[in-house]
Amino acid sequence: MYCRWSKAALPVPLSIRFGADTLSTSASTAPSSLCILRLSAIGDACNAASVVQAIQRHYPEVRITWVIGRVEAALLGNLPGIEFIIFDKSRGWRAYRDLYQALAGRRFDVLLHMQLALRANIASLCIRARRRIGFDRARAKELHGLFINERIGPREGMHVLDGFRQFATAIGVPAAPPEWALPVADADRDWARQQWIGDARGHLILVPAASALERNWRVERYAALAAHAAGQGFAVYLCGGPTDTERRLAAEIIAQSSVPLVDLVGRSSLRQLYALLQQASLVVAPDTGPVHMAVAAGTPVIGLYGHSNPDRTGPYRFRDYVVDTYHDALAAQRGKTADDARWGQRVYGDDLMDAITVEQVTAMFDRVVAEQGL
Repeated sequence: MYCRWSKAALPVPLSIRFGADTLSTSASTAPSSLCILRLSAIGDACNAASVVQAIQRHYPEVRITWVIGRVEAALLGNLPGIEFIIFDKSRGWRAYRDLYQALAGRRFDVLLHMQLALRANIASLCIRARRRIGFDRARAKELHGLFINERIGPREGMHVLDGFRQFATAIGVPAAPPEWALPVADADRDWARQQWIGDARGHLILVPAASALERNWRVERYAALAAHAAGQGFAVYLCGGPTDTERRLAAEIIAQSSVPLVDLVGRSSLRQLYALLQQASLVVAPDTGPVHMAVAAGTPVIGLYGHSNPDRTGPYRFRDYVVDTYHDALAAQRGKTADDARWGQRVYGDDLMDAITVEQVTAMFDRVVAEQGL
């Protein structure tokens, strides 16, 4: 570890008592410099971007530095008015050395420590700030309390994005519905336009793969949904990353499909994918990052959720369009409702997504098409 561990040499946090309990309240004085610490993942970084942009709108003069993961920077690193410092976890301990060197001699008015992972907590040691605002006790874990001196207010039963928004209100930003203004380069917008089938009624994007295999819907059911959409004049596209798992899943869906599908899996950058999602009519996906990218782009999403509560991690603007097995699985596994269980309680099983039927998803597709005028 490059950051020094002696108590006197630490930037701040380990010299404060464990579990700092100062409740952060709205400040009337605008900070002149602000550091955001949110490394991952794509969906969470997209949600955090709306908070960062809300801060920019309220405090247009504040200098903002965002310490962010390498993959996430590939999507968000062109946000205007923000200095990005990449923390590349693939470099192991060298990532901490790089961060320490990048921030050497600098001190911020405020650190918004928006990630609980131990990796992020250790990285925060390289960030000097007078106010170090982190999560409340109920949400804190991985020794998070050691690395902060203020906490956001305790809240239960809220979406992850609402929790992030508390960091903005903690520094005096008025609460308001989240907005996104992610820039799209002309080249990325043009690339997206070139993928479309010109005479289609609309464009349906399927992002079939989540990071965990158990979150994926069945191949033949994606194929059936594609046939239903094509029957209504929609062109259907498969999107995703370049991993072997995602390519294999796309190939299996295509093999099962009775209608033509445009295979874009692994063929776009994250910014090209964002441009594609922005221009699409509708997106269908399990619990994965592009769900939140589509929300940021303003495109309706049908989320397929089985293992996590969509009220907490679902597509923020389109949670009414989620088809989920989570609540039934929670009752079966824990004997509880979501109101009775610990907020954020997950359920487990390789077959949970099987309870989502083709009929449920096609009915939701028809509802979205009607309500959104697609």
